[in-house]
Amino acid sequence: MKRNYLPTTEWRIAAPEALEMDAEKLSKLDSIITTEYSNMNGIVVVKNGAIVYESYYNGYGSDNVHHVASVTKSILSALIGIAIDTGYIKNVDQMVLDFFPEYFPEGAETVNREITIRHLLTMTAPYPFEDWHEPLDKMCIQPDWVNYTLDMLGQKGSIGTFKYSTAGAHLLSAIITRSTGINAREFANEHLFKPLGMREIPDYKMAAFGFDDLFGKNVQGWVKDPNGISTGGWGLTLNPRDMARFGLLYLNHGIWDNTQIISKKWILESTAMNSNHYGYLWWLLNENELLAYSALGDGGNVICCIPEKDLVVAIASEFMVNARDRWTLIKEHIIPAIID
Repeated sequence: MKRNYLPTTEWRIAAPEALEMDAEKLSKLDSIITTEYSNMNGIVVVKNGAIVYESYYNGYGSDNVHHVASVTKSILSALIGIAIDTGYIKNVDQMVLDFFPEYFPEGAETVNREITIRHLLTMTAPYPFEDWHEPLDKMCIQPDWVNYTLDMLGQKGSIGTFKYSTAGAHLLSAIITRSTGINAREFANEHLFKPLGMREIPDYKMAAFGFDDLFGKNVQGWVKDPNGISTGGWGLTLNPRDMARFGLLYLNHGIWDNTQIISKKWILESTAMNSNHYGYLWWLLNENELLAYSALGDGGNVICCIPEKDLVVAIASEFMVNARDRWTLIKEHIIPAIID
């Protein structure tokens, strides 16, 4: 999609009518959000590359950053793509154990030797836990998260079965570090955040590794494990405008200011529909033949991209248990505001 403008510095803000959106319908969003989505802190709606709706709640503003939880995974996916594009990683079918030559699993012919980067990206690596019952707290008390995860891989289950794993995403972050020599935060600043005009993520010292430091009120910058590896599955802080920039990069097939930041091939592969409705760390949706792909984080953090409508919706939220699905808001109140 060729654009003569991208928000590398300032966003263009347009009246809804100028971009074929119904201003009256969008104006109703505010009361719906305050009554039905009370933990939402910020929302940015981008149509045709310009902001058509933006609002903040609970004392937050456009410059405030939020812990976006598993939205971090989709950022990691982009970094793996960039690392492949730039030759640090061969391809998605490179074996995971290639990056950890010092690690020797028990037994000469274990399933671990067959696990690839693609399996980690698509959540189809084997783990000993039931799907959606990953004991993430156990990883977080280990001195070496990577070794713990490598030990857990292949213990049970078969390659190819979908099993959602945040530890697996952390292993991808470790692969970024092993292949590039810097952690994911540094790699992202250089190859993704800075080129897009996103806020660069500063390095913060981890004072401790308790719940608040890893997931709660003390989260800042990009959380890292005891060995300095950026958390792969959560722990990144972003503001909604920067979340929208990232979504817009994907709608733009990886091009930003005439520079190919991520290959178009990677974006198409990452978001290609499949039976698991999960791409390369992106959730995939096909509703009434409308295709969407989303970065989703616990509590209602979302970057939703709808290519057919040239629409990005970025939402930052405070964590709460069983937060209302943001797709309901997008489907019932934002998409219907588009004038076809």
